[in-house]
Amino acid sequence: MKKILSLLTIAAIGFLSCNQPKTTATEPATKEVVASSYGLDRTVLPIHEPTPATITELDAHNTTAPARFEVKAPEKAPNVVVVLIDDMGFGQSSVFGGPINMPNAERIAAAGIKYNNFHTTALCSPTRVALLTGYNHHSNNAGAIMEIATGYPGNTGIRPLSITPLAEVLRQNGYATAAFGKYHETPPWEVSVSGPYDRWPTHSGFDKFYGFIGGETNQWAPMIYDGTTYVETPHTPNYHFTADMTDQAIAWVQAEKSITPDKPFMMYFATGATHAPHHAPKEYIDKYKGKFDQGWDKVREETLERQKKLGVVPQNTVLAKKPEAIKDWDKLSADEKKLFARQMETFAGFGEYVDMQVGHLYDAVKDMGELDNTLFIYIIGDNGSSAEGGMVGMYNEMTYFNGIQETVADQIKHVDEWGGPSTYPHFAAGWAVAGDCPFAWTKQEAGTYGGTTNPVIMSWPARIKPHAKSLNQFHHAIDIAPTIYEAVGVPSPKMVNGVEQRPIEGTSMVYTWDHPDAKSTHTTQYFEIMGNRGIYSDGWFAGTIHRAPWEAKPSHPLNEDVWELYYMNNDFSQANDLAKSNPQKLKELEDLFMKEGAKYNVLPIDDRMLERLIPKSAGRPDLIGDRTSFTVYPGMKGMTENAFINIKNLSFTTTATLDAGAGNADGVLLAQGGRFGGWSIWMKNGKPMFTYNYLGLSQNTIASSTAVKGNATIVFDFVYDGGGPGKGGMMTISTNGKKLGEGRIDKTQGFFFSADDAADVGMDEGTEVANYGSNKFTGGKINKINITIKPGEVKPLSEEEAKEEVDQYLND
Repeated sequence: MKKILSLLTIAAIGFLSCNQPKTTATEPATKEVVASSYGLDRTVLPIHEPTPATITELDAHNTTAPARFEVKAPEKAPNVVVVLIDDMGFGQSSVFGGPINMPNAERIAAAGIKYNNFHTTALCSPTRVALLTGYNHHSNNAGAIMEIATGYPGNTGIRPLSITPLAEVLRQNGYATAAFGKYHETPPWEVSVSGPYDRWPTHSGFDKFYGFIGGETNQWAPMIYDGTTYVETPHTPNYHFTADMTDQAIAWVQAEKSITPDKPFMMYFATGATHAPHHAPKEYIDKYKGKFDQGWDKVREETLERQKKLGVVPQNTVLAKKPEAIKDWDKLSADEKKLFARQMETFAGFGEYVDMQVGHLYDAVKDMGELDNTLFIYIIGDNGSSAEGGMVGMYNEMTYFNGIQETVADQIKHVDEWGGPSTYPHFAAGWAVAGDCPFAWTKQEAGTYGGTTNPVIMSWPARIKPHAKSLNQFHHAIDIAPTIYEAVGVPSPKMVNGVEQRPIEGTSMVYTWDHPDAKSTHTTQYFEIMGNRGIYSDGWFAGTIHRAPWEAKPSHPLNEDVWELYYMNNDFSQANDLAKSNPQKLKELEDLFMKEGAKYNVLPIDDRMLERLIPKSAGRPDLIGDRTSFTVYPGMKGMTENAFINIKNLSFTTTATLDAGAGNADGVLLAQGGRFGGWSIWMKNGKPMFTYNYLGLSQNTIASSTAVKGNATIVFDFVYDGGGPGKGGMMTISTNGKKLGEGRIDKTQGFFFSADDAADVGMDEGTEVANYGSNKFTGGKINKINITIKPGEVKPLSEEEAKEEVDQYLND
């Protein structure tokens, strides 16, 4: 018996090793000692269960069961909260000298440290995959946003198995994990009930997900997923998605700590704010009434002065010269000033509102007594502020994705409702430049610091001592994951699910906590987004602007780009171009970019934009493929554009087979899109209707002259004018061979309906294409609806044909 007990004791030691790891929270994650000294190897995931000792005793009454094997996080490992704000520039938050009041960012910074030389990729999806893996965006095959993925390595939109997300690593090391808000890492052709779900949040390491999958959402009527299930927007008074996701996050962390108080959590809290559409409660917008009447030039000057006083920029910093396309404020018309000031008031209200929600989350963690051992990382922007609104902004941001420029006259009609549910707005590019103060450029511009520099705040009361001075070590989004690994005390894995992992590409920032003046350990970093590109090396930066964000296409080929050169150690804002005075250094850095580009699958560079929205032109998967017929059934909803037949720029016939009841059927048969662009077949008092909503700017509705009763087949036949994207056509409505109505559709959308208003059968969730009254179908029963593209309409477009179509569309 003694021998058996000895064997059991040995087995118990092996089993208990997961509960008593040798590592501490401050030991480097790279040390092999982590967990392995006690029989667990955290470099191989899943962590292998120890082999139990053989038991020869017949009767369980004569033995004691060994300890149960359970993977736990390292002792005293902190909770981790990563907050990521969307599309907020370096000079917009008050904590970094900006005009937007963000008191919670200020108090979190006061309790910790802030960084003024932290960099993103200049675009959302790429930054997010870099941040959540520790690898460069092209290594993750996310060279641009997922919606314009291509067939080239570095741009396929499919994260390789040799890269495992941070959340999955922590989950397999004993953490509870959750993500709330914006994800934008799932390939759009995988967003349907057909899956696969491998690259959804809940299959990428997060136990819980509540948020939206695409690049943006309507804050008043979002497209929400709970896990992988599409859920209806809560019908609560004054609903706003940012508040909703915050409530969900707080409820989750409270429950997690209530049930498993000793289990640390990792939360990714990625708001849709302050990405367009700029939606904010009116009381927050009204707080800023009149505060931007002085215009963007004066705001830039005032922001720089505050930045110097706060010490977030060096005292010798000067404003970089703004792009020539941005007009001086004093040269604008009265209507332009009125509209643009209101645009910025709305954005500022949006920014303050999201900071308030971050404060609610922070306080919830504090109230649970968890704040002291929580690493709280607050990243203010996934890229520079967005200039995608063009020179005058937009009432409806979908115009940008369709190459349409709104006018001041179009927008001024909506100025009093700006930021409310009837708008889908974006501000003028001048505000983006001001928001990236003291830099000159903006989001998408990977060739300048204006597109890539974002404030970062870190707080961990048990470990990080507050430091008033801004830390200026060069770091990048790929450094967040290794920082968390080292803080937690786990290594980046070498093997996951039998797949060898690539060496992690980021560099931990933990060394800066104790040595705020230390030299940066991240010495080289490339940047590239759709041809805009740059390279950092030991204090030097070279970059080039290939295409401005308000331009639908570049004006010249890549080999004609003009590069600029800056020595960042004494030129924080990139105001002094040294390209002509030091051509040798410039050539050295250009060569280094090509070397790094080859290493990380950046090459070849694809500078197309609108053409890449066309799956066949881009060379990415298309769920519908070459099919010209598509049938949908009652209950199908939330079908995104990649999961629905593409009827844009084509002649098509929609055939609805239904029981129309007694002749008083009402509501939607099938709708795609919403208030800001889309089309719908519907019924009103038994009469079939067709509505085409052109970007929320105009509507054409064709109505039947008579009601339809009983079993019926209703045909909606559209004959496209042809001659390129965005043209009009004729719509005819008939039933059982009898014409019921006919009319003209003046214009159609050439490239995109909506980022978050999908296709629905028997309803129109989200915002509505038309004013139905009640959008849900009643008074009858839908059997099925078929959409068929007319013969000869569909053909694969070559790259040159796609370019010709886009050029013609933009010229028209």
